[in-house]
Amino acid sequence: MAAALARGKRGANNRACARNYLISNGLIFDGVKVGLEGQSYTYEVILVDDGSTDKSALVLQREAGQRPQLRVIELGRNYGQTAALMAGFDHATGDIIVTIDAYLQNDPADIPVLIAKMAEGYDVVSGWRRDRQDAKIRRTAVSRIANSLISKISGLKLKDYGCTLKAYRREIMEGVRLYGEMHRFIPIYARWMGARVVEVPVRHHSRRYGTSKYGLERVVKVVLDLIVVKFLDRYLVKPIYVFGGFGLVVLFLSFGTIAIALGLRLFEGISLIQTPLPLLSAMLFLIGCTSVLLGLLAEILMRTYFESQGRRPYRVRKRINFGPNT
Repeated sequence: MAAALARGKRGANNRACARNYLISNGLIFDGVKVGLEGQSYTYEVILVDDGSTDKSALVLQREAGQRPQLRVIELGRNYGQTAALMAGFDHATGDIIVTIDAYLQNDPADIPVLIAKMAEGYDVVSGWRRDRQDAKIRRTAVSRIANSLISKISGLKLKDYGCTLKAYRREIMEGVRLYGEMHRFIPIYARWMGARVVEVPVRHHSRRYGTSKYGLERVVKVVLDLIVVKFLDRYLVKPIYVFGGFGLVVLFLSFGTIAIALGLRLFEGISLIQTPLPLLSAMLFLIGCTSVLLGLLAEILMRTYFESQGRRPYRVRKRINFGPNT
């Protein structure tokens, strides 16, 4: 079974954009239906209305009444793309979840290509908009910078993290929780769960409905998100290594600073009150102690996080000779 979910965005206030938004949401179901015709699996289409301000909700309700395979999720307000995708993941029932934007820049006809690639043993198949039909500087160039930065820091080499058209195995996504603007990092989160990730070229069309809200400020957001991703990747189960390590370094600097101050007093006759070194040493000592204590507190929080939910800091892919239910 395959489940496809499409995420809509907040509608515009002017009638022309609102009408275009309705058109795109109405066509996405037909596009997915045509793209999956002749395939051997069943499917559902989940449309997430991310707090639209036009009449999209009414149109989607009417369409859902006429098409039993169409499910609609209306969010209370505009929460952003990450939250909308998480809502779709939480409500999808298929063994394979395919994400696609409702603007039809990605081609639903590529969905079978992604699913066929998964048959080769992959858990996540990410689309790559090789011939991208977007603004060259504001979108394409910025995206290349962001993709290169993410690949370098995360260690997962993908050419197009921003492509919404992706396919995931359901069991992989069950362990993934996303916050903020982390939707572009879903393949990285999936790899943490032991997923096999691959990238395939997909078609990309010019945008016909709505206008993009992304710009150069996205690079700043990517850098900040990468700091969080890198920390969660390397130090989620051992935060003391970050805070405690930094604290020990600062404590070492504190002791070194006071040693220099004492040396100046003994060998140069410079009074301790004539130099800022004692004050600097005291400040470094306090910072170092605070960092170590933060590391211990983070360790307690990490253990509470896993044990309160009955979670494990690992994922088992397969078990052999453990009985018929394994």
